[in-house]
Amino acid sequence: MANANLLAILVAAAAGFLVGGLWYGPIFGKIWMAENGFTEEELKKANMLKIYGLTFAFSVLSAVFLGHLLAFFDTNTRATLMISTGIALGYIVPAIGTNYLFARKSGKLFAIDAGYWVVFYAAMGLVFVFLGS
Repeated sequence: MANANLLAILVAAAAGFLVGGLWYGPIFGKIWMAENGFTEEELKKANMLKIYGLTFAFSVLSAVFLGHLLAFFDTNTRATLMISTGIALGYIVPAIGTNYLFARKSGKLFAIDAGYWVVFYAAMGLVFVFLGS
């Protein structure tokens, strides 16, 4: 896998997962719930082990592919952060935006969810800057 750094991948996945906990918890949790029409009672009924388990697995998958990509570049530089954040801005944000336009979701919900992915990838990029890819 292009000599990708396994420790950096796992720490990057954990960093992204932590960003999600903060982003959809104390930072934007209540607004996100309101924009989706969720109540706290509804959310308590969810299978949280499944949700958090799969979410972390997806974070690992994202970190594996980001680490693999970054292994081809000079690591520990500003370019690493630019690449990781650019992936969110260039690929993920437009994809979410397109889906939200057709689903007729609010601009506020788009800003919360798209902003999350930008911060998620920036956090992973910072890990790769400090630990190498």
